[in-house]
Amino acid sequence: MLLNIVMLIVGLFVLILGGDFLVRGASSIALRSHISPLVVGLTIVAFGTSAPELLISIKSALAGSPDMTMGNVVGSNICNLALVLGITALIGPINVQSDSIKIDWPVTMGSSLLLYFVVKETEAVIDSFEGIVFLFLLVVYTVYIIRKSRKETKALRAAEETLDVPEPSNNLAKDLIYIAGGCAGLYFGADWFVGGAKEMASFLGVSERVIGITVLALGTSLPELVTAIVASIKKETDLALGNLMGSNIFNILSILGITSIIQDIHVSEIIVHQDMTVMLGITLLILPLMLYKRRMSRFAGVVLLVTYVIYTYTVIS
Repeated sequence: MLLNIVMLIVGLFVLILGGDFLVRGASSIALRSHISPLVVGLTIVAFGTSAPELLISIKSALAGSPDMTMGNVVGSNICNLALVLGITALIGPINVQSDSIKIDWPVTMGSSLLLYFVVKETEAVIDSFEGIVFLFLLVVYTVYIIRKSRKETKALRAAEETLDVPEPSNNLAKDLIYIAGGCAGLYFGADWFVGGAKEMASFLGVSERVIGITVLALGTSLPELVTAIVASIKKETDLALGNLMGSNIFNILSILGITSIIQDIHVSEIIVHQDMTVMLGITLLILPLMLYKRRMSRFAGVVLLVTYVIYTYTVIS
């Protein structure tokens, strides 16, 4: 049991470190090629920060553990909007930007509904065709938000100031080493993390779904959680809501899209009827909380945290 916990912790650390290295190397090369920091942030940085979830989902699917794949994605989405957003709002109220209401929430809800209906209509299987559709929609969404942001000078300046994009280096070899090291870290980190999770599930006598919904989802959401807490303490939460919903969109369209192209994902009935329903319910709950006075209050944070605790308890019990 102790060895499994060590594998989980080491695997998660290596995953996060690998994602950071990949972002540093790729961003530096992109910026040296005169690509806008905004575009780098919306593409390379977004992919790098979601790379751990992607590698875990692919590893789980190929290892014959689809419940871990779906549990990781659905659990991460629930964790982002209930736990991470709840803690952020509890520390300090979040002002809601108009784009979060007009763009981010509708696309987040639409992606969640699309996933639910695809699974319902295909007898709980996501195959390569659905994966291609997911990726196409992701490309359309990404192109739209990049074009929209580039047209708005003020938004562009704000994004350039707030996106955590590394300064470009003048050493190409160093950048390539970062990229290679990042890819290696993601590969081995995912292998150790998934391996430890599977062994833990076997040892504790719980289902892989439970491990995916709790351990994997919380583990891969730790970077977002730490970032949100730091942003709350610094009172820089304006972009937190949009970033978390963007992460949910990316999780569904990118991670499940790529994974299903590589390997068909078979979804268990309990994930469809219970976990996906909760994901839809929490996403729907976010809307009135955003619309009320155009801010996520501490009360909203309490509501979201209580919802997450109740849900997690029902999953474990």
